[in-house]
Amino acid sequence: MSVLRIGNASGFYGDRFAAWREMLDGGELDVLTGDYLAELTMLILGRDRMRDPSLGYAKTFLRQAEGVLGTALERGVTLVTNAGGLNPAGLADAIRSLGDRLGLQVRVGYVEGDAIQRPDALTANAYLGAFGIAACLDAGADVVVTGRVTDASLAVGPAIARFGWTRDDLDALAGATVAGHLIECGAQVTGGNFSFFTELPDGGHRPGFPIAELHADGSSVLTKHAGTGGAVTVETVTAQLLYEVGGPDYLGPDVVTRLDTVRLEQEGPDRVRVSGVRGTPPPNTLKVGVNNLGGFRNSMTFVLCGLDIPAKAALVRAQIEESVGTEGLEFTLARTDHPDTGDTEAASALLHVHLRDGDKSRAGRAFSAAAVELALASYPGCTLTTLPGDATPYGVFTADAIAQDAVEHVAVLPSGERVPIPPPTVTSGLEGTLVQHEALTGGPSLHATRRGPLGELVGARSGDKGGDANLGVWARTDATWPWLRDWLTVERLAELLPETASLTVERYELPNLRAVNFVIRGLLGQGVAASTRFDPQAKALGELLRSRVVDLPTEVAA
Repeated sequence: MSVLRIGNASGFYGDRFAAWREMLDGGELDVLTGDYLAELTMLILGRDRMRDPSLGYAKTFLRQAEGVLGTALERGVTLVTNAGGLNPAGLADAIRSLGDRLGLQVRVGYVEGDAIQRPDALTANAYLGAFGIAACLDAGADVVVTGRVTDASLAVGPAIARFGWTRDDLDALAGATVAGHLIECGAQVTGGNFSFFTELPDGGHRPGFPIAELHADGSSVLTKHAGTGGAVTVETVTAQLLYEVGGPDYLGPDVVTRLDTVRLEQEGPDRVRVSGVRGTPPPNTLKVGVNNLGGFRNSMTFVLCGLDIPAKAALVRAQIEESVGTEGLEFTLARTDHPDTGDTEAASALLHVHLRDGDKSRAGRAFSAAAVELALASYPGCTLTTLPGDATPYGVFTADAIAQDAVEHVAVLPSGERVPIPPPTVTSGLEGTLVQHEALTGGPSLHATRRGPLGELVGARSGDKGGDANLGVWARTDATWPWLRDWLTVERLAELLPETASLTVERYELPNLRAVNFVIRGLLGQGVAASTRFDPQAKALGELLRSRVVDLPTEVAA
């Protein structure tokens, strides 16, 4: 009873199908969670529900559950998932039907109340907390299904139920929130998407899924099943801790978690202790994610080979604009070409042409046909990588807020009883504190330097939050941290990543992690579903930064 072992088997809708079976067969667990929801996923589920009102949940989970439900019941492992999406009651019914078909007695609870009535929106959902999940578990649920709760709540809820925490146990709730955040993205904390993947024992080939061993005080140990790939180190944990966060105050529905209090310690092979986490009262509002259909989009890509690349791109632009008009068009020239090469692909640049419009016919065949018609009437060597096609709808994500007491958070117990979950009585107006280190660029260096890629000395992890991106950068050693802290300013970031120069960029320091975190407002426009960036979710932004060749201090070894 002193340790609660919570594993994770899914970090997104489409993650490794076999992970549920791998986690159940790989070793001891008390709870197995699965995270399926992201801002884009809610849009996908919303479109599913438009076609069939009985849908709106992650169908993949139901297929995965068919293969593992009996094993989980036999071994006493509770399943907790947000795969309910927009229809947790529907998924709960489907799991009960699955149990009947398999000859299993399964007690299913679910959480609802996140859906917000917005007649002008495709989906609008508040990010609920963990106490509804705990109520279902307290009532003996074998499976708990939720809609839009915070990702970390999937782990916090079982901890509340096991240890009997109340809303006053802020430090414990904050510690469990960190543990939940660390395992929510599955293998991303065990070596997946890791800057230094070549140093992993298996070279990053097939990282295992994570486990958080939670204690009654909220501290935890991050680990994985023995014999699985990847690794659990202070650096792999740091990378995930920096993923999709903002400032030191990590706002949640149950607690504000102080990320600047987190301490990481390598306890043994594939075991990292997470301790010291402090929490303060939660804000009096909940985040609301809103998805709307923004219109229709289409894209065509031209291959420009050899000489006169800018002139060729300019010709295509003028021809396309003359055919369909300028409104909603976007041209991106990717200079992937190399001079004086004998290989066609290496000598070619790519011109991506995007069109977004409320008129499906203009964005559809009218646009793609206009591009194809240039094949014999444009620049020399004209060719395209795309076939003409129709337009597809795209979504626009925005974030809003709603008062905690304006949401009817309800736990539906396995018995069918509906239990209201009251909001926190003590809240704060905390909005997070910007910690901007005012070191300037362009002045004389205090270090002897050598030229080299920034990634020799630092790791990075980046991601998306609506139209914003976050970019966390950590120093690999204590010796490197003072240099990174003073050197990597907002101004320096603009020099290295010019697309950030015109945007609002917030910078935060996390000394316990030897890290700085940037929040880049508006980099992704109206969100991933509407973005036309080559890297629409900013997943590669950190690796782009690490690849830049800069002046590194010679006294700090790579």
